[in-house]
Amino acid sequence: MNLGITGKTALVSAASRGIGKAIAIGLAKEGVNMVICARNEAGLRSTAREIESSHTVKILPVVTDLTKGSEVKSLIEATVDHFGWIDILITNAGGPPTGPSLSFSDLEWEHAMVLNLLSTVRLCREVIPIMKRQGWGRIVNMVSVAAKQPLDDMVLSNSIRAGVIGLAKTLSQEVAHENILINSICPGWILTDRLVSIVKKSAESQGKTYESALASLSAGIPMKRCGTPEEVANLAIFLASELASYITGTTIQVDGGLVKGLL
Repeated sequence: MNLGITGKTALVSAASRGIGKAIAIGLAKEGVNMVICARNEAGLRSTAREIESSHTVKILPVVTDLTKGSEVKSLIEATVDHFGWIDILITNAGGPPTGPSLSFSDLEWEHAMVLNLLSTVRLCREVIPIMKRQGWGRIVNMVSVAAKQPLDDMVLSNSIRAGVIGLAKTLSQEVAHENILINSICPGWILTDRLVSIVKKSAESQGKTYESALASLSAGIPMKRCGTPEEVANLAIFLASELASYITGTTIQVDGGLVKGLL
């Protein structure tokens, strides 16, 4: 199936591993050139080499801390300087800490808001004017099912991810007539390094093995298993494509049926 994005340019954040890396690889398979960013330089450059060795696309790795506004600006400038434009933006960042709702300090709340909400604001604010000049754009925000169905011990994610969806819905209404489409994806329990860390922490607190804790988590999912980064990436790539030309302002979960709500 031709997704109509061969030769386009993407910016994928937090792409050195996990879901971000899976999306970058999926876009490369479709012939999309891209800038990938992350804080870990070694991991980022390794991912860039891996993608370029298997696909005939151009990859520019840019070490970036998304919590710093100046670095976000530099990231956008590097992308435009190198490729000339930005067609696709994938906003993605690591999740905030887990723990009891009243245990977090103001500083921890502020850091989570900067990492998961303000970084998305900054990326969109820099990229949308570029997309307006082109008359075409796709923005896909990686959020969490926590925005649709709050999860235990994840108040930071429950609260702040919902803010990203509010931002995306508002922006989608403002720029839809300019052929800029904005959607959000809510991954459920996906086997990333972050989930492994969460499961290990839960196992330790309950005196269980990691395998037992993972089995307990999977039992609560209708499909009885956790997802893979590639399964999330498949939807992201479709929403970034020409085929998703009449889809904007949506929030879609990839969760094996975990969310019980109707919408």
